[in-house]
Amino acid sequence: MISAISNLFGKVIDKAFPDKTEANRLKAQVDSQLIAMDMAELQSATQVITAEASGESWLQRNWRPVTMLTFVGLIVAHWLGWTAENLSEDQTLALLEIVKIGLGGYVVGRSAEKAAKAWKQS
Repeated sequence: MISAISNLFGKVIDKAFPDKTEANRLKAQVDSQLIAMDMAELQSATQVITAEASGESWLQRNWRPVTMLTFVGLIVAHWLGWTAENLSEDQTLALLEIVKIGLGGYVVGRSAEKAAKAWKQS
């Protein structure tokens, strides 16, 4: 995402500033700001995940894996034909899209959690 935004700003800067030195300086500033914003967002997400992982409650620590296992069970049930008869194809596809987003978030969350542990140890 940062790359796409950076490229977009880079094209605008190239058109607005014919001087290549000035354009490159501005693009470097934009890239630096985008990276700083992304880092702040990642640190915030890391803090949330770290708090969840170190929580006192079993449910607080494990709700993400339990949720994803539930979704995996729903997908298997769908493949086996164990779905509601009145569920339309559009509804089924919408539910599978939610599962895809959830899996993506889970993978990113686990990566951030591991990064947070490594960051704390260093």
